[in-house]
Amino acid sequence: MSALPAVAAAEPQSVTALFQPTRVGAIPVTNRIVMAPLTRNRAVGGNVPSPLAATYYAQRAGAGLLIAEATQICPEGQGYIATPGIHSPQQIAGWKSVTQAVHAAGGRIVLQLWHVGRISHTSLQPGGVAPVAPSAIAARAKTFTAEGFVDVSTPRALRLDEIPALIENYRIAALNAIAAGFDGVEVHAANGYLIDQFLRDGSNHREDAYGGSIENRTRLLAEVAAAVAAAVGADRVGVRLSPVSSFNDVADRQPQALFERAVERLDALGIAYVHVIEGETGGRRDLPFDFGALRRRFRGSWIVNNGYDRRSAEAAIAADDADLVAFGRLFIANPDLVRRLREDAPLNALDAGTLYGGDAHGYTDYPVLG
Repeated sequence: MSALPAVAAAEPQSVTALFQPTRVGAIPVTNRIVMAPLTRNRAVGGNVPSPLAATYYAQRAGAGLLIAEATQICPEGQGYIATPGIHSPQQIAGWKSVTQAVHAAGGRIVLQLWHVGRISHTSLQPGGVAPVAPSAIAARAKTFTAEGFVDVSTPRALRLDEIPALIENYRIAALNAIAAGFDGVEVHAANGYLIDQFLRDGSNHREDAYGGSIENRTRLLAEVAAAVAAAVGADRVGVRLSPVSSFNDVADRQPQALFERAVERLDALGIAYVHVIEGETGGRRDLPFDFGALRRRFRGSWIVNNGYDRRSAEAAIAADDADLVAFGRLFIANPDLVRRLREDAPLNALDAGTLYGGDAHGYTDYPVLG
């Protein structure tokens, strides 16, 4: 974990540690405020990032680090309509316009690598086949298709001989992200998607090397992270975890022991950061769990997320509970969120009706200060 600079008592609020520069692995950042990955369902034909995406992310480049929206590593990894990929030349080119715009605005941006596993629908899968998962257990969850929100489809269990190709898809996607100009990548292992499904004993009933014990259930996470780190450098890799979130119908009987071991395995790889959702995704934070025990097991940067405001973010950094703090929906409605937090300025209200799909309205037209 990075050392925090001392803050003199006479300094104004605006230069507390939250607004001071640091490094996240190999990536220098201008402040400790992170834009969380936010699915917006605005990709165009071929799941290429919308031309508006460059404007959207560049508007928010004041964040120390931008984490671009979850992006599928392969066609089978898609679970929602109009989400971008990073597996075709057209997608790489689309993302390159985004990274160039962000860098021109002085920002740093990483791409979240995504495979949804069982949180998909046959209408979104190549050939209309069943989605894959650790086990053939349907989730009590919905996904967003051309017909609107529908129940997810029952998956089939990934065969053992298919797992090497899955890991290779992550590796290639990481290389594609770097080719598109990203400063790094974040492996999505949270929110009930594929890697999280392997982690949790509620969704993983396998009896092979990837199921049963905690060591086995953390194997895929460790192998994916290792492959990605070998491809692009460990100091440009992060991982997102959600230890107690039940989002997308995941659960585990021993989450504390499970995620302590998961973090130990990530620490051994020397990756740049762990990005942890504290409590329920987008909901309650007061669930019983010792997040400090995870932090003590990791030597890289520690990013926390879920319901923070300026005061609680400053308190988390001052108490050494975090190195950086991620904000999600506040960044949607406030492209200049860093300035607004620093100046204690009023925040724009979120237009929830424009979150998923649509055009520039509710995407690139939120007002900025002055």
